[in-house]
Amino acid sequence: MSEAPFGRRLLTVAGVDELGAYLVLRVADPDGPGEDGKSPTRRAPIPGQFTMLAAAERWGGGVDQRPYLARAFSIARFRDGEAHYLLEDVGPGTKRLCELAAGDRVWALGPLGQGFSAPADGRRALLVGGGVGIAPLAIWQDALEGATGLDAGPAGPASQAHATPLDSAPAGAVPQGPGTTPVEMTPTHSTVLLGFRDGARAQGAALLRAARVATDDGSAGRHGLVTDLLAEELERDPHATVYACGPAPMLEAVRAICAAAGVPAQLALEAGMACGFGACYGCVVPKRGGGYLRVCVDGPVIDAAELDQVEAHAGAPV
Repeated sequence: MSEAPFGRRLLTVAGVDELGAYLVLRVADPDGPGEDGKSPTRRAPIPGQFTMLAAAERWGGGVDQRPYLARAFSIARFRDGEAHYLLEDVGPGTKRLCELAAGDRVWALGPLGQGFSAPADGRRALLVGGGVGIAPLAIWQDALEGATGLDAGPAGPASQAHATPLDSAPAGAVPQGPGTTPVEMTPTHSTVLLGFRDGARAQGAALLRAARVATDDGSAGRHGLVTDLLAEELERDPHATVYACGPAPMLEAVRAICAAAGVPAQLALEAGMACGFGACYGCVVPKRGGGYLRVCVDGPVIDAAELDQVEAHAGAPV
């Protein structure tokens, strides 16, 4: 697991970028995760991990003193001492964070949780995201494709078109999931399928490279659901590992499609949590065969085979 100094850190907002209906919050974190040449535990965040964030000022000062608890956000990118987070104003916590500007301060605790693991048996990587749930897929695509040095976003169509070809990218260390260390592997091409409610949100697809898009209202890309694209892609070539993050109905559909096709899948879940490190048991989901998994420490990335279903509270905001 990637580790940072224990305890929350008071950090400075480096900037905020607009991305359609979303914002990318860039937070300077020079003393957080990342190789420092001294400690073997300070590695870059594992794709799929998250951070608990809270504004340093006016947090808890809204209606009914909300927001009160810090909010969990997937790390969308980490480079040059900056952590990037994808935000959408959907409630008191995200509203306050969306108000931040360069120079403002935030409290951060992380990176936390278990991340994605690289595909095995020569399988290709198939990334499926919905809405703001696309965030952890961006840093995962970077790692899979050895794209550390690419201009990977937020990027418009021009920079996507001029990205370094996969066959010329150097092999790199790809972080693995639960409790493991990065391993050297040849860059792996990833197929990216993203779904959004409308065209404004579909602009978020620029966070990743070469994404195929579906929208509920047909205003951008394919008119329909991203799971329709997934079913077609698996019918064409089922030798894949699926990585998904998005609303709970989308994740449940992904789980069911992959189970029926015998395709392994890793699902990045989301659930309300008070602590982020397993103490409160506020984010549990039922485990296949009995018992529960804590999304914050057993996940957020969980093997789909461990679940009978994805419950309604275990996905990103719609």
